[in-house]
Amino acid sequence: MRILSGIQPSGKLHIGNYFGMMKPMISNMDRGELYAFIVNLHAMTSVHDKEALARETLEAAADFLALGLEPERCVFWVQSDVPEVTELTWILSTLTPMGLLERCHSYKDKVAKGVTASHGLFSYPVLMAADILLYQSELVPVGKDQKQHIEVARDIAIKFNNTFGDTFVLPESEIDTNVATVPGVDGQKMSKSYGNTIGIFLDEKALKKSVMSIVTDSAPVEQSKDPEKCNLYNIFKLFAPEARMKEVHDLYVNGGAAYGYLKLELVDILWEYFREAREKRSQLIQDKGYLKYVLAEGAVKAREKAAGTLDMVRERVGLKY
Repeated sequence: MRILSGIQPSGKLHIGNYFGMMKPMISNMDRGELYAFIVNLHAMTSVHDKEALARETLEAAADFLALGLEPERCVFWVQSDVPEVTELTWILSTLTPMGLLERCHSYKDKVAKGVTASHGLFSYPVLMAADILLYQSELVPVGKDQKQHIEVARDIAIKFNNTFGDTFVLPESEIDTNVATVPGVDGQKMSKSYGNTIGIFLDEKALKKSVMSIVTDSAPVEQSKDPEKCNLYNIFKLFAPEARMKEVHDLYVNGGAAYGYLKLELVDILWEYFREAREKRSQLIQDKGYLKYVLAEGAVKAREKAAGTLDMVRERVGLKY
C-alpha cells in the first residue's frame, strides 16, 4: 500500500501537530510504502519571507528525523524539489471545474481568518491533488478539515480517467477517529492560527511559561470537578502513565486537584517525553549539509516515481508528439 502525507513548514511544531499528524505519519512506515514530504509550495500561500521559508523547511526536516522518521524506510523530500508536480498541477487545472473549487470550505475559512485571498490559495486543492495523484497514492491520512480536498482529488482523477483513459489510482482518505483533538492552552483546538500552542522543542523556561498559561477554572481545590471539561486534564492525559492518570482523575472527582501543582508536573512530563527527540534535533539542526543530503536523496526517489506518472499523463493528453 502506498501512503502519502505532507506537512507545511510554517511555524514551530506543537504537540497538536505531533498527535494529529506527525506521530501517525511516522507509524505508517510499518504499514506500507510511505511518501512523506514537506509542502513548501503550499506554504507560499501564507509565507512570503524567503529566509523564513528556507529556514523552516530545514527545521521541519530536522523535526521529522528527530521524532523518528527514518529516511531509509520511506521517501522523504521537499515538494519543490520535484518540479513534475507543478506541470501536473497545470494539466489538472485545465480539467478542474470552477464550481468544484468554489465549494471548498478551506479557502473561505482561511480568508475569513485573515489570510490574503490569492489564486494560489483558491487553487490550493489542485496542487494538493497533483501531490497525491503524481505518486499514485492509495491512502492519504488527513484530519477532518482536509477530507474535502481528498474528495476533490478523487473527482479530478475520475474526470481525467474518463476523458483520457485509465491513468490515476483513486486515493482514499483515512481519518483516525482515535487521534485526539489536542486542546490548546485556551481550550480551543490547538492551532498556530489561534496562538494557543505548546511547542515540542521549546527550551525549559518557554515550556514552563506555555504550560502555566493553560486556562483553568477558579473552583477551589477541594471542590469536585468534571475532568473531561478541563483542558489541563485533557492535555495531561496524552502524556501521563495510566496509573498516574487514575490518581489525577480521582483528585478531580473527589476534590484535591491543585491546578498549579499539576501544571508543574506536566512541565516535567513533557520535558522528559521529548528529551531524546530534543537532543537529536539539536544535533541535526547544526548539520544542515546532512539535512540537505537526506532531502536530496529523497527527491531523487520521488522524481523516479513522478517521472513515470507524468510521462504517461503527457502521452495521454497529447503533449508527446
